[in-house]
Amino acid sequence: MQPVRYLPRPVPEALTGLVDLALDLRWSWNHRADQLWEQVDAELWDATGDPWLILESVTQERLHALARDGGFLRDLAEQVAARHGQLRQPSWLGGIRAAETLGTVAYFSMEYGLSEALPIYSGGLGVLAGDHLKTASDLGVPLVGVGLLYQQGYFRQSIDAGGEQRELFPYNNPSMLPVLPLRDGEGGWLRVDLELPGRTLRLRGWEVRVGRVHLYLLDSNDLLNTPSDRGTTSELYGGGPELRLQQEMVLGIGGWRLLEALGIAPDVCHLNEGYAAFAVLERTRAFMRGNNRDFREALCATRPGNLFTTHTPVAAGFDRFSPALVSQYLAAYAQDLGLSLPELLALGRADAAAETEPFNMAYLALRGSGAVNGVSQLHGTVSRRIFGPLFPRRPADEVPIGHVTNGVHVPSWDSAAADDIWTDACGKGPWLGALEVHEEAIRALDDEALWRLRTAGRALLTEAVRQRQARRIAESGEVGVRVPEPLDPNRLTIGFARRFAAYKRPDLLLHDPARLVRLITDPQRPVQIVVAGKAHPRDQEGRELIRRWIEFTRQAEVDGRAVFLADYDLALAADLVQGVDLWINTPRRPWEASGTSGMKLLVNGGLNLSELDGWWAEAWSPEVGWAIGDGREHGDDAAWDAAEAGALYDLLEREVIPAFYEQRDAKGIPSAWVARMRESMARLTPEFSANRMVREYTERYYVPGAVAQRRRSADQGRLGAEIAAWQQRLEKGWPRLHFGALSVTHADNLLRFDVEVYLDDLAGADVAVELYAASPRNDSAPTRITMDRVRPLEGTIQAFLYTATIETQRPAEDFTPRIVPVHAEAATPLEAPYVVWQR
Repeated sequence: MQPVRYLPRPVPEALTGLVDLALDLRWSWNHRADQLWEQVDAELWDATGDPWLILESVTQERLHALARDGGFLRDLAEQVAARHGQLRQPSWLGGIRAAETLGTVAYFSMEYGLSEALPIYSGGLGVLAGDHLKTASDLGVPLVGVGLLYQQGYFRQSIDAGGEQRELFPYNNPSMLPVLPLRDGEGGWLRVDLELPGRTLRLRGWEVRVGRVHLYLLDSNDLLNTPSDRGTTSELYGGGPELRLQQEMVLGIGGWRLLEALGIAPDVCHLNEGYAAFAVLERTRAFMRGNNRDFREALCATRPGNLFTTHTPVAAGFDRFSPALVSQYLAAYAQDLGLSLPELLALGRADAAAETEPFNMAYLALRGSGAVNGVSQLHGTVSRRIFGPLFPRRPADEVPIGHVTNGVHVPSWDSAAADDIWTDACGKGPWLGALEVHEEAIRALDDEALWRLRTAGRALLTEAVRQRQARRIAESGEVGVRVPEPLDPNRLTIGFARRFAAYKRPDLLLHDPARLVRLITDPQRPVQIVVAGKAHPRDQEGRELIRRWIEFTRQAEVDGRAVFLADYDLALAADLVQGVDLWINTPRRPWEASGTSGMKLLVNGGLNLSELDGWWAEAWSPEVGWAIGDGREHGDDAAWDAAEAGALYDLLEREVIPAFYEQRDAKGIPSAWVARMRESMARLTPEFSANRMVREYTERYYVPGAVAQRRRSADQGRLGAEIAAWQQRLEKGWPRLHFGALSVTHADNLLRFDVEVYLDDLAGADVAVELYAASPRNDSAPTRITMDRVRPLEGTIQAFLYTATIETQRPAEDFTPRIVPVHAEAATPLEAPYVVWQR
């Protein structure tokens, strides 16, 4: 069923193209039509930069005047034609062979940070999701987003006279947001139903255009719902466990049903965190219903088409629900799946028999997906440790979790000056395809061009800060409020902005306030600091960290040199990453799964000084920036925090600040600083762009997942049913597998292993017998050698002798025989986590 377009207000026929431009959030990163919107209402454009808000706010008289303005209509026609041309132009995906094998990818996420005009995000997870959609549009990846339209979204922040964070929850009026209701074929509002205990929740569908990509949102604010149920989608990450469970049911179950209502049958479901895991169950249920298969068979048929991306660096960060709450909300749903409640609960538990163990959404996501990945190389390692309990007795390197390091949508974060530089160096549309030429092209830029970019960015930031401070004072209505001294566009400008939480250590730079004051007030080498960020309303420690920074910035001696900017959002983030010279990030390793804030500076020539955690652990080298930390984990250790604070001050005083102010040439350009800029821009910007990230997801996960899903689901899921039968054989027979005698013989450098294996009811084709030896130095892959089955053991049933001869200098004790499941079409150990060791 295709949605019918619906316009909330009438516009003159000559201006219908203006509606299309306003509704396509491509304007948030493509600024060709900015001057057009400025002509509509210059004051509103300057205040909001939001075309849809302008279109909904401007008077009808003004619209009719524009419809009679020949010059404006010519400009409008030009912009409409340009948009259509850009959307139709060949894409990266269209130029590769994989294009024919990939259908629709459905991307499920609790939040999306596309623009401050659509406030349904809180932080990094949502901004990443927004960047993912934008990049899919740029590259032509056939992706649709699925999420929730919150009535309040995340909170807005203000700071009171005492330096305390105050939370504001403005209402998201859909008529003032760039969203449209989805209409069914008869013009009615497209709705889907979700069964809750004793009642049905009605969910309304909405559409957001993001270039070539569509984002579909659900909300519960329907008059036919009860007052409490209308609030199900009231607030992002608000309420208690019951509301959170309801929201995740809406996202996963309701989201899949919305896609069905729209006639969209995804090849791949990409679960952006475990919040969306219920989509796995609803997809399975839909396949059961359409192909006469039971739950296990349907799950095996669809599982390869599910990808689970985890962003959580600690096990405690996963959403977990009590068995009683899951029973209350999902008992009837389990029956629809043909499962008992204990069988459903087992999908979200490490120990299926542990009746009191909570239901873990990440466990459900993993058990329903054909692939799982972390969001940086280090986070992949951490995730294998976190999910290790689901793969008992497997070595850590065999826990089946890979990684795709996050990236940022570069056109959303580059300044106009940076865009000019990259376009001149790399050609038109530098982020629309492969990036092979970028590194060499940027390395060819001269020092003067790069330093001019930094100087311009710093000047724009200082002016933006001045305007924000003036606007804050004017909006407060307070009389006699002191106007802070303005920042200086010629000083080294340091920035950091993040969620204020203890593990992120936003106060590390405040460890020795007196030393920090001396550092930033040095008359010969002055420094200024710009800080922003929010704390969760219930995080008292995070709120106190904000108060400490406010207190510091209000000291008279740092006036004009340190500022805290309230209400951190996408617009403020863009000002910061385009303007600061140095970005500081100081999380406790390994609690920053990836981090993307520092990536956003790269295109603008900013440099990073960060803990060796997340993306920076794989990006850093002395040529591109600075690092603190020893690459190990220290936990919540006050002594280590103090040591790293000292190292941070030392780096700033001895390396960073001198590099900015010293070694300047005759034109006043600091050659050492610019050399790092050039290397950082050339080497890191392409590597940590969402362009690379989405291409990697497409080639490594989307295309193989789509192909495997189609193969398994063909012929009403025949191959899926075959794999399900194999799993059932393993489940039944594995406890009785065991080894008999092992003998080892030596000859020169040869070792021969002979081992007796008792398979009981399992067929030899169901398993493999291997010799396993861990890497002696943990710096290379372990040794795995498949042993040959040579003959049955006399006087036994399903018992065989397996043998292997290897040439090695290692002792025989390093090698251990083991039995593992094997199936040519299955992902092991993800779909069969069993293993039996000889000792």
